[in-house]
Amino acid sequence: MDSRIAVLSIIIENQDSVEALNNFLHESSRYIIGRMGIPCRDKGIFIISVAIDAPQNVISMLAGKIGRLAGVSIKTAYSNVITSSEG
Repeated sequence: MDSRIAVLSIIIENQDSVEALNNFLHESSRYIIGRMGIPCRDKGIFIISVAIDAPQNVISMLAGKIGRLAGVSIKTAYSNVITSSEG
């Protein structure tokens, strides 16, 4: 299956959604290249950036799950490089 590199940019404004978000990321951990979290405590928000190397459908499904969480915004940026795992 073809694989793409993408970056998920996530802003959390509702701390009640953090546990579910972490569960979704844990379920996809085999695809995650790296993760960086930045707390903005004075504004009460958290910013998370996740680099992922996964099939398009896995990235889309993960972004969709995260985007449905209350108080969570997500945007995904994709690389144009597509690699095949066949070989």
